[in-house]
Amino acid sequence: MAYAIVETGGKQLRMEPGRFYDIELLPVEGDSPHTLDKVLLVNNDGEVQIGQPFVEGATVEGTVIRNFRGRKVIVYKMRPKKKTRKKRGHRQELTRFMVNSINLNGSAIAVADTTPSETATTEEE
Repeated sequence: MAYAIVETGGKQLRMEPGRFYDIELLPVEGDSPHTLDKVLLVNNDGEVQIGQPFVEGATVEGTVIRNFRGRKVIVYKMRPKKKTRKKRGHRQELTRFMVNSINLNGSAIAVADTTPSETATTEEE
């Protein structure tokens, strides 16, 4: 199984083709292609390439599904015996990113399986 470790939004994520990830907000509209080029590591069926700091010629191509806001996080601060309380909420802006392929030096080493599963049976007459 091929995967890549990518840096985006100050975080490092392990990405595999055919899966979607919620990452920090990208300045891209929904249903548009996007390429991530800060690839730190590429594993292609046991053959590992580690970058210093990034792997040369490695990219992760995908599609931005949509931009949305994450769940609300409540921050509550209280100082005991002082009658001081602060209650604040925060919702992070996120992007849902679907990984289509992992490329190395211009050629795709891992591509998402886009063929629909054949569950219908045909009867021969």
